[in-house]
Amino acid sequence: MRILAIANQKGGTGKTTTALNLGANLASQGRRVLLVDLDPQSSLTLATVGECDKTLANVLGGAQPGNLTMSAIIHHLAPGLDLAPGDLALSTSEMTMAARLGRENVLKKALASVTGYDLVILDCSPSLGLLTVNALTAANAVIAPTLPSALDLRGLRLFLASLEAVTQELNPGLQLLGVVICQYDARLNLHQAALADLEAAGLPILAIIGRSVAAAQSAGNGQALTGGKLANQYQDLSNEVIKWLKRQ
Repeated sequence: MRILAIANQKGGTGKTTTALNLGANLASQGRRVLLVDLDPQSSLTLATVGECDKTLANVLGGAQPGNLTMSAIIHHLAPGLDLAPGDLALSTSEMTMAARLGRENVLKKALASVTGYDLVILDCSPSLGLLTVNALTAANAVIAPTLPSALDLRGLRLFLASLEAVTQELNPGLQLLGVVICQYDARLNLHQAALADLEAAGLPILAIIGRSVAAAQSAGNGQALTGGKLANQYQDLSNEVIKWLKRQ
């Protein structure tokens, strides 16, 4: 089982939309996928299954270990696609977990009990807090969605610096699988310049997702895109992840 974090410290970059569409595409091709909502805002959870009594907060706990196993909270979304839901209580977990020994490995230990999946996709919160550090410690690889603007590229650079620190200190095997550029419009000089900056930096660009209201609506409605140009672009991303899975 491989673990893939969808992460970036900046909000609004398309993390949840990327996680949902990637997971749904891989499941439709016969992979068994578990989505894990690590964001206290729980957008992925609310869009797909609504509010839940049992969530990841019950698994991770806080100052003390949680009282549920990961398997006890999982919801079935579609053939091959499951969800471990999150909720606002994750904020409390994050604050109080700091007092625990081995706090960076809490999620990794929780996921060790999960079986039967080809891939776990971690939808991270827009921060560099302890929940995101747990995700990066547990993950085999990271995909970083970003928007094509100067402000977003600055946020991406800060995130990549933090990623390097986690790799050195906590997870030497962690790999940056690549960057996904979301809401890209080739007609805008600003977007063209941002793409050129990313290419010049030598960062692996896994996919370029076009600018469209449909992408945001996808995550809001809890439904993956099933047709059109954007669906094909997310399929390109899925193909890159499949290549990575086959190399493992």
